Amino acid sequence: MKTPKTLFIPAKSKSVVNKSKIAEISGKLPKKLAIVYSIQFKEIAKDIKEILSEQENHEILSFKQVLGCSKPDFPKQIQAVLLISTGKFHALSMAYSMSNSEKNSSVPIYILDKNQLIKITGKDMEKFKQRQKATYVNFLNSKTVGILASTKPGQNRLKKALNLKKKLGQKSKNPYLFICNNISTLEFDNFPNIDSWINTACPRLDMESNAVINSSELESYLKA
Repeated sequence: MKTPKTLFIPAKSKSVVNKSKIAEISGKLPKKLAIVYSIQFKEIAKDIKEILSEQENHEILSFKQVLGCSKPDFPKQIQAVLLISTGKFHALSMAYSMSNSEKNSSVPIYILDKNQLIKITGKDMEKFKQRQKATYVNFLNSKTVGILASTKPGQNRLKKALNLKKKLGQKSKNPYLFICNNISTLEFDNFPNIDSWINTACPRLDMESNAVINSSELESYLKA
């Protein structure tokens, strides 16, 4: 029997670019930009790139798609990142990854959502980091943990999950392994005995639940 193929068809946003609004917004942005977009806004991002490129005070140094688990690499020369998307999910993910980057740690990130320009602030990042600290404390106090492993290509780290299960067992954390394709934090309520969830899949799953901590955050704990 042949293995069934998966066909990915991106949905396209029906939003319309307001050229006069983009021209107005351009005055609030620095010259050297990186433009990133979630897949449904690809065509809109192309239009915005063209509009901004026509402005003499803008130079687009990078143009690429971004995922929630992406860690995009940008040229050192960029002065800001403009994200074409909705909400703050991708922007916070990038801001967190870039804060640990030697090249772009202080580069501001803007979201263009429905022709409105929103800047990710230090307060946004501080709130995110405080949430991570609370999640780590919750893990330290946990007695039973669930280890999340995805079967999706690019997120499948079963070997790592099994190794993690062994190490956490040695730490008396009573670990259970959960393997699935789509990980939904809504299902956590079905397992009330799990005190903390350890994620080995998409690294931004920790933004969906205060009970989720990324496996990468446990390196110091496992070495102790």
